[in-house]
Amino acid sequence: MSGNSRPEFVRFTGHRAFTQRLVLATLTGRPVHISKIRSSSATNPGLAPHEVSFLRLLESITNGSVIDVSYSGTTIAYQPGLITGTVPGLGASLATDAIEHVLPATCTRSVTYFLIPLALLAPFSKAHMNVRFTGPGVITSATHGAGDLSIDTFRTAVLPLYGLFGIPPARIELRVLGRSCAGPGGKGGGGVVELRFASQVRLPKTLHLHRPPGRIRRVRGVAYCTGVAASHNNRMITAARAVLNQLVPDVHVAAQYDPAPLVAEKGSTHKKKTGIGFGLSLVAESSAEGVVYAADEVAPPEGGVVPEDIGTRCAYQLLEVIAQGGCVMSASAPTVLTLMAMGSEDVGRVRLGREVMAREETIQLARDLKKFGAASWGIRDAKDDGGDDDAEDNSTRGDLIVSVKGTGVGNVGRKVA
Repeated sequence: MSGNSRPEFVRFTGHRAFTQRLVLATLTGRPVHISKIRSSSATNPGLAPHEVSFLRLLESITNGSVIDVSYSGTTIAYQPGLITGTVPGLGASLATDAIEHVLPATCTRSVTYFLIPLALLAPFSKAHMNVRFTGPGVITSATHGAGDLSIDTFRTAVLPLYGLFGIPPARIELRVLGRSCAGPGGKGGGGVVELRFASQVRLPKTLHLHRPPGRIRRVRGVAYCTGVAASHNNRMITAARAVLNQLVPDVHVAAQYDPAPLVAEKGSTHKKKTGIGFGLSLVAESSAEGVVYAADEVAPPEGGVVPEDIGTRCAYQLLEVIAQGGCVMSASAPTVLTLMAMGSEDVGRVRLGREVMAREETIQLARDLKKFGAASWGIRDAKDDGGDDDAEDNSTRGDLIVSVKGTGVGNVGRKVA
């Protein structure tokens, strides 16, 4: 792209894959235009509070970005700038050396809604990416309606995958300074989370993760509760172990108890407890390197569910994720496929289950990458791959090998430096 020519806008409609499209625009440097955002809604047309907050987050970690939002909020135009990360004097606090991003009390999404795209941008930043999420809208648990991951699943099942691309996980730190479940009506929380991403690279390495996923050798997890009796954790753990111990003996789930956070009421100095609830995060580790599966379950904000039900549901959900096969689960597939597309101009391969590949989110990612100039994916049956062996499990014989050619976009900030 020459300095005098301005690329045409990549155009989309609707609010689906909102963060994904903005991330791809930022990584490739191509402007994006999104229209008809909930335009048919009579009560809440336009951008939702969490989407507006994400736009502000993008503005704080980039330099030169231009964001235009229509009066009704149903159309936005985004021209990305350089991913600068945390630069002293440009929004970063001198005390914490981090950008403080405040989430509004009307936020209904977990903090992982912001962390997953932020972690995708961080390796391509000019400087370290240190962001602290605070405010009355920080939810660290999984969410019921949106299906967001909990902070524990993001830390144990998503962040380690960056090591497969030559991005050292040892230099990625996720601090949970305050926990919170979703508040009344699923809105707001009051937690505090800080991401410190110091692994910046010129280009992600080409990934070859196409061998059989192996056998599950152990299960780890975290049972958490805020503002309720600590015994809820033990009840969830006991129920989950009753299911999982029949299949794998090495099951260890840690218990985390936190008091409910106090959040100031609007227009008043009075504080009230919010974010009361409990949930469970489970991660299964395979004998194959880099293969993990995870599941989340959380009590709904309105209550009415006993801890035993949460533990049992989460255990069975984990078994369903494992049964889908492949080396990458559906929740982390967009992260892996995006990093493969942004890597060096070589063809990488990853093994995915048919159900993971058939998900609407995966297909939409392939289409969006194509619009941003990436090559089409190559897909073939895993049984046609020369690396498979005869000892492959029956549940993985329907897997697919997805070949992704990197665009070689790389870290523009590193080239400038």
